[in-house]
Amino acid sequence: MTSFIKANDKGANEALAHCESYYTATVNQEIRFPQLQGEQRADVCVIGGGFTGISTALTLAERGYSVALLEQHRIGWGASGRNGGQLIAGYTGRAKLERLHGGAAEKILNDMAYRGHEIIEERIKKYSIDCDLKYGYIDVAFKKRQLRELKESFEKLANSDLAEKYRMVEGQEINEVMGTEAYIGGLINNRNGHLHPLNLCLGEAKAASEIGVSIFENSAVISIEHGEKPWVKTQTGQVIADFVILAGNAYNELEQKKLNKLLFPATTFIIATEPLDEDEVSRINPLDLAVCDMNEIVDYYRLSADKRMLFGGLCNYTGREPLSIKATLLPRMLKLYPELMGKSIEYEWGGKIGMVVSRVPLIGRASKNVFYSVGYCGHGVNVTHMASEIMAEAVAGTFERMDLFERMKHVPMPLGNKLGNYLVALGMMYYRLLDLR
Repeated sequence: MTSFIKANDKGANEALAHCESYYTATVNQEIRFPQLQGEQRADVCVIGGGFTGISTALTLAERGYSVALLEQHRIGWGASGRNGGQLIAGYTGRAKLERLHGGAAEKILNDMAYRGHEIIEERIKKYSIDCDLKYGYIDVAFKKRQLRELKESFEKLANSDLAEKYRMVEGQEINEVMGTEAYIGGLINNRNGHLHPLNLCLGEAKAASEIGVSIFENSAVISIEHGEKPWVKTQTGQVIADFVILAGNAYNELEQKKLNKLLFPATTFIIATEPLDEDEVSRINPLDLAVCDMNEIVDYYRLSADKRMLFGGLCNYTGREPLSIKATLLPRMLKLYPELMGKSIEYEWGGKIGMVVSRVPLIGRASKNVFYSVGYCGHGVNVTHMASEIMAEAVAGTFERMDLFERMKHVPMPLGNKLGNYLVALGMMYYRLLDLR
């Protein structure tokens, strides 16, 4: 077990700090872990300290495995500590998996849709993690074709076990629910919701450490030596394990022979206002829903626990940041809610998400005892936790769920990741034009 160190304790490492965001300003407890020094032995070495890595480590420890986790910066430093905080069911590319596997896999694919939610709920209760979990989510439509898609989805869900959790809203009702006349309809899902992602990630890390996981920050992996017992090396030490799990997502640079041209980063950005007063909250989001629009280049937003508007968007594939996140996102927010004009923007930040051309998460084997789970295409809060069980199953020798993903034939990024990103960016310009239609 690795003891965690309070941020102001002597001996806390000098890992690259979290970005300045609303989430880092409101962490329950800022905790740090030591840098790897010397040699460690474990049943499993997990590489990456975001949701995938931390959840996998915790799952494995709960099942009796010894685990060492290596994070190159800080726990929750990447997308897991920066995202929109929306807990959304399902996983991208599901329709492709259904076509690939047919009806034989239908139950397994269905059961996975909300499994991440269940794991998160179980852990919040079991480990007393305070992360502001609130239920309520809506997909909103600007255009008739988008509304048709939502209605088709609603009809399919009418006979599901969660049918009572869904509700279509249109006309005056959508105006009242959303506090704006910008939308023509929406589909509410009260099984989805929103939360404080960094507090969830740190809470899970604390729980993992307390039940025996050895967590190391500021410990970037420089190489993996494959074999019966792989060696995972950093600048200051090494871990010898029976299994290795790659969980770096958009920041992964390992096992490029297997993952090169399949995983590529996209960037997205968020602003946070000052806290809104009760009248403003009751007008613009009285049901306290997480919101995501139906455009190809989405905007997403929600209220934080202290009633700030957290407004995100600007997904791009070039890797470039806008000169000012605030100046670029604020007009989009004010177009929906002009009454927020004059509210100060107290935080602005961005980060990378892992994308896959096929939109199906990359879950599989780099070798017989080196596994990977990356590429959630913006749906990471739920899917990472579901994927952690798949990783634990693989360590135990069960590959049924992993095989569903691994059998997917992925299209590599044309021209490699760097030039390919610009090709994708050009393609997304086309979809942005579609959003304007």
